[in-house]
This record gives sequence, structure tokens and C-alpha cells, in this order.
Amino acid sequence: MSTTREHTWKLDELARQAGVSARTVRYYVQRGLLPAPVFRGRDTVYSTEHLLRLKAIRRLQERFLPLDAIQQELERCSSDELRRLAAAHEDLRPTASGQPPRRPADPLALPQTFMPAAAGGERWQRWVLAPGLELQLSEQADAATHRLAEELLEELNRRRTTGGFR
Repeated sequence: MSTTREHTWKLDELARQAGVSARTVRYYVQRGLLPAPVFRGRDTVYSTEHLLRLKAIRRLQERFLPLDAIQQELERCSSDELRRLAAAHEDLRPTASGQPPRRPADPLALPQTFMPAAAGGERWQRWVLAPGLELQLSEQADAATHRLAEELLEELNRRRTTGGFR
């Protein structure tokens, strides 16, 4: 049994930590983007998972994803993926010089969702590259097509990192 105690927050504390309003936290719980908080007597307690999810939501919103798509992303994320996504949000805070930090050139940092299988059982991966622009890749595509998609995502991330993409 672990003796490590998880950090908890009250609603206002959590909202402040995540950079959102308390109203937004309540709304996300109502929408199912966040799990319901634990009730302990008069106090409602929010956990580290709530904070990670809020940071992940902010990161996905930076990619112009609607809340329905964000909810799908969060549902498919493992705990490790959720932590990486939340950490990516932290990496985007301005540095001491006031300059935004460089983004890691990670093609999977782009929002990726899996589209439901069509009648033939084919599944598709979908990346939102920019508002109104997406890349879709069939899981049944050949290896050369998968490599091409990876190269496109890497180039897009390289351009974002160096400021060559607006």
C-alpha cells in the first residue's frame, strides 16, 4: 500500500491552477469532459487527474478542436498520454525572456482521433492540422503511405517550431 497522498484542491484553487474559471470547471463536469469531483462532507475535492484534464483540454483548444472532439481525445488517452498532453500545455508558457518556447517536433502532438470503422471495418486516423484542414489516414494504407503521412506531420511540426508556418 502506498503512503503517497495525492494533492487535492477545492474548486477555486483548481480553477486558478488550471487558468480557467470555476464556472468552466463545473461546465466541463456537466459535459463529461471532467469526472465528477469527490464529495467529502461540506467540501468538494478535485484531484490531480482533474488538473491534468483541464490542462489537456486547454492544449487541445489551442489546436482549435471543438469540445466534442476534445471529449473523444480524452476518452482515448491513457494516463501517460494525458500527462504528456498536459505537460505539453506547460511547455507553451512564455519563458523568462517573454518569448514563447520552441515546440517539440512531435507529429503525435497534433490532435489525433480515430474515426469509427466504416461498414467494411476500415478505421481511419485523423489529425487536425489547422482550422479547416485535416489529414486522414486509413489504417489499411500501405507502409509507404504511412511514411508519407509521418513526413507531412513532421514537416508541419518543423515549420511550427521554426515559425515558418502561420
